[in-house]
Amino acid sequence: MQLNDLTDLAQVSFEPAQLIGIPFALVGAILMSVGAQLQHRGVNKVGDGEDAKSALNLKQLVALFKRPSWLTGTVFLSAAIIFQLISLGFSPLIVVQPIGAVALVITAVLNARVTKTKLNTQSIVAIALSVGGIGIFVSIAAFTAINAPMTSADLAEILVILIIVLAIFGVLFLIYRKHLSALYYIVGAGVLYGFVATLAKVVITSVIHGATDWLTWACLAALLAATVLGALFVQNAYQTGPPDLVIAGLTVIDPIVAVAIGILILDEASQAPGWAIVSYVLAGVLAIIGVFLLAKYHPDAHDPVSAASKEAKAGFQSAKAESKAKVNAAAHGAKEAIKKAKSVD
Repeated sequence: MQLNDLTDLAQVSFEPAQLIGIPFALVGAILMSVGAQLQHRGVNKVGDGEDAKSALNLKQLVALFKRPSWLTGTVFLSAAIIFQLISLGFSPLIVVQPIGAVALVITAVLNARVTKTKLNTQSIVAIALSVGGIGIFVSIAAFTAINAPMTSADLAEILVILIIVLAIFGVLFLIYRKHLSALYYIVGAGVLYGFVATLAKVVITSVIHGATDWLTWACLAALLAATVLGALFVQNAYQTGPPDLVIAGLTVIDPIVAVAIGILILDEASQAPGWAIVSYVLAGVLAIIGVFLLAKYHPDAHDPVSAASKEAKAGFQSAKAESKAKVNAAAHGAKEAIKKAKSVD
């Protein structure tokens, strides 16, 4: 069906019930931002003294489970996932998945307060572009997307694409593990979590309609595998980049992948008018530009003395001052001893 203008929206098979997922997605985004900040703090603790550009090793990954901040962050993120799953049960994938961009604003503010780093103008503009692009996308998708029925062919197609993606990222991770930047981990996690959201939608829909078969269980297994690998990428992203940059990448790349699958494979935009499709693309481009600008101009990335290095420098200066005081005290004591020796002579 071809729709040419705003008046054609009346012809879209819109179900008000599919808007129920939006508030759940918003709560999930808030929980995600708090969890990200806490996990980032925990990763920094176990990564102290290590090369900030290298991936976490096995010992550090195990040490994360002993960090209260990381564990608390994991609880928040787990709650965020639950709320997101509930939202997917009510609404089309392309409506609720992009709402996670709200976490970007909250995380940026939290990180600035925690590290006492003032967001520069470029970073604020970048955040506005990312959130604005996603906001435009969701506003249009909410009234033009549908919950389309899924077929076995759809599920098989998603699984094949995911297997290829897992193989590519797995090989790249093993080969270039010690030389990968935060952007690589962010892109990898974003792509994988886009598939996680899609597979979650597939499994939830199949269970609700009682249409579970071997493909459904295969999707569940793939979901778990993508979740584990995506989580590994996220922890390494926290090790090599600031949390608001990590969240920026996840909240834009994740929905772009999920939306692409929702449109191209699940037909959630099959009734959307042409102008809506064009708007989807333009809004997505706007959000992507925002993420890359944030990666370029973020204070932690742009300033050679990041918040973490400032803290380390302060500690060094304190230790240096303490050592100097001890040396001065020793020198003074030596002078006094010499004076006493001369007086005795």
